This record gives sequence, C-alpha cells and structure tokens, in this order.
Amino acid sequence: MAHASVSAALEAQKKFQSWFNEWLDQGQKKVVVRVENEESLLEIYSQAVRLGLPCSLVRDAGLTQLSPGTPTAVGIGPAPAEVVDKITGKLKLL
Repeated sequence: MAHASVSAALEAQKKFQSWFNEWLDQGQKKVVVRVENEESLLEIYSQAVRLGLPCSLVRDAGLTQLSPGTPTAVGIGPAPAEVVDKITGKLKLL
C-alpha cells in the first residue's frame, strides 16, 4: 500500500502541484480501504484514470506468494476528497 500511495503522490506533485501542496500542508492524510477481489481493484484504478486523478497501480514482483504482475494495490490522490469519494466512498476501511 505504501508503494501505491508514494507513487500517486509523486504523480500529483508533478501534475497537480496545488493538490499536492495542500495535502502536505494539511498533514498528508491517507485513508486505506479494501476491495473484495482483483476485478474490483482494477475497476477502482480505471475509474481514477477516467476522472484524471493522480493514481498508481502496483503489481507484485512475484518474490513471495503471489505471481509476478499480480495487482495488489491502488493509490489515488492527493486530490479533493469529494472527487476521490466518488470512487472509494462506499468501500470499507481496511
């Protein structure tokens, strides 16, 4: 999850400087939610891409129990909460 959040934040820093700066100034809030399956994870990522949000999809390196390339996490933002909530607002906290 850390990989996804850092990667998304770095994208935001490049493309959405004001969102990134506001996020930094307000304590770098992170919310971790879960999905039920890989299909849902990929759909969340697709929605973030469609909305033009800074986002990152992390795929496992395959060094442990998962096969190489298995999607494991999505990072979204920093971005305005009301926009992110359109995608993640109904998901359960991890």
